[in-house]
Amino acid sequence: MINMQGRTAIVFGVANKRSIAWAIAQKLHAAGAKLVITYQNERLEQEAKDLITDLPGAEGFRCDVSNDAEIEQLFAELKSRFGKIHTLVHSVAYAPADELKNDFLFTTREGFRIAHDVSVYSLIAVTRAAVPLMTDEAGGSVMTLTYHGAERVVPRYNVMGVAKAALEATVRYLAADIGKNKIRVNAISAGPVKTLAARGISGFGDMLKSHAERAPLKRNIDASEVGDTALFLASDLSTGITGEVIYVDAGYNIMGF
Repeated sequence: MINMQGRTAIVFGVANKRSIAWAIAQKLHAAGAKLVITYQNERLEQEAKDLITDLPGAEGFRCDVSNDAEIEQLFAELKSRFGKIHTLVHSVAYAPADELKNDFLFTTREGFRIAHDVSVYSLIAVTRAAVPLMTDEAGGSVMTLTYHGAERVVPRYNVMGVAKAALEATVRYLAADIGKNKIRVNAISAGPVKTLAARGISGFGDMLKSHAERAPLKRNIDASEVGDTALFLASDLSTGITGEVIYVDAGYNIMGF
């Protein structure tokens, strides 16, 4: 049993009860971590607060990860409230819907910029803000969520695949930069999960079917399995692991065809 008592974890990207970030938050909470959940804006505030009530002791803070001023304000509040943080979960990704419908050839300049700003640069921005608070003797753990579309072409995943490739490279560069601070940076590459965000990908149902047929375990994964891996990465059991992409996809990524 992993014990996270006395540790504070911040989770970016909890949108609803079907999101992977929510599954991760539940696992961290069950292990005893003090949870901080962020929400993007006033429109999402009430939904976030409704979720937080299911995690006694958790607190919610507003933060749009594309706004540097809001990131700075958030971490100033966290320093005042908690002094230290131990785990940061970045489960944030976005591209305009049209970019996931047309051929990749027709990716727009603005769509490309938005996908990389929200899905990739935000990891750099929140990690930079978190480093001064990750001062525990055991160090800290930063993790993000990626997908196999970073390495292989997934029809209609388009610019998100390119953004995820950039995200995985960012994990490696951040790991190299802040390893001296005893802070680990890793990515979890999750298989397809039925989330609201995934519904925006054209042909997602076919993706699920193909994944279950080809994966060695002959099934799709559950979000809770990603949560288990995130809890492992947050714990002292993973202190020797950094800069890695860890697959939680029922083995799909090892198959040639």
